[in-house]
Amino acid sequence: MAVAIVTGASKGLGLALANGLADQGWSLVVDARGESALSSAGHEIRARLGPGARLRTVSGDVSDAAHRRALAAAAGELGGLDLLVNNASSLGSSPLPAITELSSEILRSVLEVNTIAPLALVRETLPLLRQSPDPRILNVTSDASVAHYPGWGGYGASKAALDHLSATLAEEESGIRVWAVDPGDMRTEMHQAAFPGEDISDRPAPDTVVPSLLALITGARPSGRVSLADLAVVAEVGR
Repeated sequence: MAVAIVTGASKGLGLALANGLADQGWSLVVDARGESALSSAGHEIRARLGPGARLRTVSGDVSDAAHRRALAAAAGELGGLDLLVNNASSLGSSPLPAITELSSEILRSVLEVNTIAPLALVRETLPLLRQSPDPRILNVTSDASVAHYPGWGGYGASKAALDHLSATLAEEESGIRVWAVDPGDMRTEMHQAAFPGEDISDRPAPDTVVPSLLALITGARPSGRVSLADLAVVAEVGR
């Protein structure tokens, strides 16, 4: 049975994707910093697990080395690892400051969660991934990594670095497919924090992009940077 780790899975895209994978019969290891929110999400995911599939919830911070070891150990207890989803992210300050007003402390914390922790979790889980018949890594990135918006300098820089690390990892680990995936704007708590007081109800809900993510995960697409908006256009043209 296929096994996935999904970080930041108590809400938003992480929870939506974990539910989608559960619907397809995957066993899952999920994490989040808030133990109560993760417990609630765990009940939701567990109700959707297929026959024989199992779930492990591991609360903690991806920037903590002991927590990353616990995630890898939980996957090993489920039989291995076929998919690592580095979804947990930090926006930094809210409202978003100009780059010249972004403190070094906040920038370090954003880079720690969005760039350093994903690579560290890859290192921790690499022995398990190398044993999988079809190992995959999905690093959630952003259009802010390639476009430039006022206030998004720190977050965008962290995701641009993640893009680069993903591409290099794909070259060095040719047996593992590695995607840096831009899911597009969504109606999430983090996106709301980026626009405090604004109405973001026009953004799509996270579960609307899950079919495209599942098609990517279960398909044959090679490593690379992927925009889900571009995938949707290609799918529409191909009909």
